[in-house]
Amino acid sequence: MTNYDVLRVFCAPNGGYGNELGVVRDGSVLPDPAGRQELAAELGFSETVFVDDPERGVVDIYTPTSRLPFAGHPCVGTAWLLDVPELVTPAGVVGARLDGEFSWIEARPEWAPPRTLRQYDTAAEVDDLAVPPPGERSETGAPADEVRGRVYAWAWEDEPAGRVRARAFPGRGDGIDEDEATGAAALLLTERLGRALNITQGAGSQILTAPQPEGWVEIGGRVRLER
Repeated sequence: MTNYDVLRVFCAPNGGYGNELGVVRDGSVLPDPAGRQELAAELGFSETVFVDDPERGVVDIYTPTSRLPFAGHPCVGTAWLLDVPELVTPAGVVGARLDGEFSWIEARPEWAPPRTLRQYDTAAEVDDLAVPPPGERSETGAPADEVRGRVYAWAWEDEPAGRVRARAFPGRGDGIDEDEATGAAALLLTERLGRALNITQGAGSQILTAPQPEGWVEIGGRVRLER
């Protein structure tokens, strides 16, 4: 059996919630992409990371059904685990830093997969949403297979304070009906709104964001080692 760590990323202040992440620290034990995809499907996390060079932070990210050039909570969690100043992903180099209890990465919105950012009037409406069917057409008019049903539902809890209530529905049809915490979606929402955000997602996870110069965005949260 391939050894792997399990983290929770974007935990609440009490250390609860957060999105589970699998990290294979020694990616050389499973170098073949097909083997990595098979393990990611077997583990069943929303994402699994294979570390190909722990000193340089070279990583390879998989969902249960596909390989991703970039993903938010895998990068936040893996940067914390490896304690490196950057990660090298297929999308580009992701800056990383630790600030007290928070692990931060710096990434570009164009690296995130496209998705529908759907605003609701109240946080209660977001709470009451049912999981939408996979393959829903995007509000931008993109083909359904282009957005793969990804919907990020959000509402202001306190607009002056930048507090947001959100839920994420990946719509991939791979058994992950809802993501507990989604850094890439928070990245896109921050770009759209152009301001720092304090997002409560899923059952109670917390994601912090902050726009940076030249189109970069920082995403931060608490990380816990489960096992």
